[in-house]
Amino acid sequence: MPTSPPPPLTALADLPDQLASAGFAVLDAATLAQLARLPADALPPLAAHWDDLPPDQHLRDGGRYRRRRHGCMVVDGARITPVPHRAHWQPVEYNALHGGIQRWFEPLPPALADSPAWAALLQGVAGVASALRGAQPWYVEAHPFRIDCTDGIGRPTPEGAHRDGVDLVAVVLVARQNVKGGETRVFDARGPQGVRFTLSQPWSVLLLDDARVVHESTPIQPLDAALPAHRDTLVLTFRRGGFQGPEAA
Repeated sequence: MPTSPPPPLTALADLPDQLASAGFAVLDAATLAQLARLPADALPPLAAHWDDLPPDQHLRDGGRYRRRRHGCMVVDGARITPVPHRAHWQPVEYNALHGGIQRWFEPLPPALADSPAWAALLQGVAGVASALRGAQPWYVEAHPFRIDCTDGIGRPTPEGAHRDGVDLVAVVLVARQNVKGGETRVFDARGPQGVRFTLSQPWSVLLLDDARVVHESTPIQPLDAALPAHRDTLVLTFRRGGFQGPEAA
């Protein structure tokens, strides 16, 4: 089986041009910290919160491989305003497997949501969204995920290649432990052109112009079946005008 290529990294100075030309960009951990105006050691301590994610009760394929939480906030420049806890909702056009239903998940823990590093991360990525679409308030949904190999295989994107119905998506790799697979694939939404690579560095990030590309991650399996195996990610979505909900459908 051919080895998955490394991610095509982008320097921070080249980020606007890369997103404009390709619809996606990958930043390594040092560049993400630079984007968030944080020291290099500020984000890794947040990974401890991924050890306390409840099981996803909404998987329609019957799997037990996903744990997650969910939180919403509005980021407007330097101001971050939490909103009352709400359901996650997507139309079936963007999520054929889980679209059209209100999915309630446990909220983000206060120790994460109140962290200065968390706020800086949100503000940094919101700046990318504003550079892409213009400065404005951003309606942000945060999804900490753990995909494990409880059933022998874990599926990061059981819905397949998809868009999220937002303006900008950030997929941050938090950790990989004892897993193979989990290859990222990004395709032009208008045709077959695409790239594939595997995120392996903790706190590296894939940024996606959601109007232009679709994305997916391949299933994971354990390297050693006798040991725990998981892949942790943080997915942040930034949307203009309001959150997705059935009232807007």
